[in-house]
Amino acid sequence: MKRKIIYIACACQLYCSFALLSPAYAEEASQFVLKTSDTESTGEFTVTLQGKNVQDLYAYEAKFSFDASKLDVVKADTKIEGFSVSPIVKNNEVTFAHTKIGKVEGEKGNLDIGSITFKAKKAGSSTVKWTSMKIVNHNLQNQLISLNEAANFTKIFSDLAGHWAKSDIMQLVNKNIVEGMDDDHFAPDTNVTRAQFATLLAKALNLKSSSVQNPFSDVAAGAWYEDTVKNAYAAGLVNGITDREFAPEKNITREEMTAMLLRAKGHATGMKVEDMTAGTAIRFSDEGAVSDWAKKVVALAADSGLMNGRTAEEFAPQEQATRAESVVVLKRLLAGLGAK
Repeated sequence: MKRKIIYIACACQLYCSFALLSPAYAEEASQFVLKTSDTESTGEFTVTLQGKNVQDLYAYEAKFSFDASKLDVVKADTKIEGFSVSPIVKNNEVTFAHTKIGKVEGEKGNLDIGSITFKAKKAGSSTVKWTSMKIVNHNLQNQLISLNEAANFTKIFSDLAGHWAKSDIMQLVNKNIVEGMDDDHFAPDTNVTRAQFATLLAKALNLKSSSVQNPFSDVAAGAWYEDTVKNAYAAGLVNGITDREFAPEKNITREEMTAMLLRAKGHATGMKVEDMTAGTAIRFSDEGAVSDWAKKVVALAADSGLMNGRTAEEFAPQEQATRAESVVVLKRLLAGLGAK
């Protein structure tokens, strides 16, 4: 109980000094910068508060702004002896305060003042800004410094570390076009279905809701993909495998993906696929495996750089496309359309 009373008294002393004392010292200005442990990780990030040319730092109160929908505050630490007030989070701001105890000098020189660890709630980029630093010297004189120090982080999915498509996938994650299988996994090498790719295209092109009747008997009312498949069909992006069947749960082949991709390009540019021309013919060793209906779209996609082969020699038209491949070609499509 006695120790608890001492801590409470210290906290009161710290906050009273911030609230009641007026600025009264003006030594050579100190500088404060924000350093990060990593700009990319699968979960937690730590920012370190660094002081340069610190004159007499007895206590401080640091404020940071952040997006609480993206980040949680895990903990705050300091190597300076004394008493810390646990991080106070309110709305999109966190406050961290610390004071030395007793009649001692304040810290001097270049030093790490403290650190705050954040945990990303979901994959994507986020920013932490150090907005102010209130400092108190050993004579309990204070000074408020406005700051604009920022640190940017990106939480990547745990299964994207070292993956060839990581950069492209994370770009579209940040644009809210693609999502992971859960908060920690993207499953880049699993197959993508026809409904999933149609949905990606509809979302990327921001297709409007259509009153066109759903022609496919296997796109059930209430299915998660009902609206996006219908809208993609109305926009001319997709066809069925028959007049009445779309096969939404069937894994999409690379040539089917190519056809949807070219129709999406045609929809966005106002040019029909039939009117597009390729500068060169199909140049892959397995061109004989390309279905007759897909030969033109494969040639167009390869010529324009929208699609590459699985290898330098083979297009692999009948192979099933992966989630990573679907995101990469979608990113190329948007880049070609000038999307930001």
